Amino acid sequence: MNLALFDLDNTLLTGDSDFERAQFLITKGVVDRELQEAKNIQFYEQYKAGTLDIYEFLNFQLAPLTRHSREELDAWHREYMARHILPIIGQPARTLVKQHLDARDLCAIVTATNSFVTGAICREFGIPHLIGTIPAVDLQNGRFSGGPRGTPSFRDGKIERVESWLESLGLWWGSFADSYFYSDSHNDLPLMCKVKTPVAVDPDDTLRAHAGKMGWKIITLR
Repeated sequence: MNLALFDLDNTLLTGDSDFERAQFLITKGVVDRELQEAKNIQFYEQYKAGTLDIYEFLNFQLAPLTRHSREELDAWHREYMARHILPIIGQPARTLVKQHLDARDLCAIVTATNSFVTGAICREFGIPHLIGTIPAVDLQNGRFSGGPRGTPSFRDGKIERVESWLESLGLWWGSFADSYFYSDSHNDLPLMCKVKTPVAVDPDDTLRAHAGKMGWKIITLR
């Protein structure tokens, strides 16, 4: 059995699901355009530089979830999927995922983006497992309470979350003949260095240079 792990944003998707969700909420009048776009630029520059404070980012991104009922959020999410996500799922990504699923590999999306946003995207790909950042929920009323619960699935946190998931299945890294992780970002180097076959997908400059130095495969899904 093989293990196939996929980053989501700018890897399986040709864009960023958090950015697209922000744009969707702006069009709905749910968030302020000027503030949202300024913060998006700030966080994106920090992400590219490898200096992103994941908790500051998540607290900002998850705040709109706290102001609306789950029923309203779910209805918006269906519209968001149709308008913003399906257009950025390319056939090459669908084909890659299908190859691993057909081979009966154990497949999971591993993403820093929260599971409320990414759950439906994971299901669209037919991938059975999602390791995403978990938004905290008030168990008394089911509403999101703001901020993450547990370890965010970001940088070294992706390793912690993947290993906890494998442990829950009675597995570990040595359980697999081969293990893959597909990503576009140098922020994913910790997890890429854990698998046997890291694959750089339309990589940023830092990851491209590292992949070239290490002899890793570089592909495009565009």
